[in-house]
Amino acid sequence: MAINKSVTAKNPVLSHSIKRDRYESVVDRLELLIDDSTDIIAAMATVVAELHNTFDHFHWTGFYRVTSPGHLQVGPYQGGHGCLEIPFARGICGAAARTAKTQLVPDVNDVEDHIACSTATQSEIVIPIITDDRAVLAVLDVDSDILNAFDQIDQEYLEAIGAQLGARFSPPASGISR
Repeated sequence: MAINKSVTAKNPVLSHSIKRDRYESVVDRLELLIDDSTDIIAAMATVVAELHNTFDHFHWTGFYRVTSPGHLQVGPYQGGHGCLEIPFARGICGAAARTAKTQLVPDVNDVEDHIACSTATQSEIVIPIITDDRAVLAVLDVDSDILNAFDQIDQEYLEAIGAQLGARFSPPASGISR
C-alpha cells in the first residue's frame, strides 16, 4: 500500500517521546558536525539543514542575522523564499530580536504586525541567539503551514540549540587572561 506523503506531512502530531528522540538525534548530530566550526554561517546552515530535514511540518527553517543595529537580514535558510530584511520594530522575528525572548505563536493570524513572508505560514516559533555578553546575534525562525504546530518541547530544544550557537560564537572576553 502506498503512503500519501502529503497527508502524513500534514500531520505533525508526534508523541512527546518521539519528538524528544528526534531532537536528541539532531543535537547529537550537531555536536559532531559543528564541533570544530569557526564559521557561524556554516554552523547556521548545518543547524537549519538538520532541523528542516528532521521534522516534516517545518516548512521554513532559517536564521535572520543582526547585520546592523535594529536590522535582521535573512540567511541561511531552507524552504521557500524568506523576507530579505526585517526591522526589530516589526513582526514576530523583530519581537524576538527586540526583546531577546522566544516567540511561540500558535496562529500567526492573531499577531497584528506579523510579516507574511509566506502566506502558507500558520504557526511560528522564533528563538533569539544570544551571545555571552547578552547581545542578540540572530534569530532562528521556524514556520509551519499547520496551526499550533509548536509546543514547549520545540521551545526547549530550539532554545538549547540557540544557546549553544550563542556561546560558541560569542566575542572573546575583553581583558587580559592570566
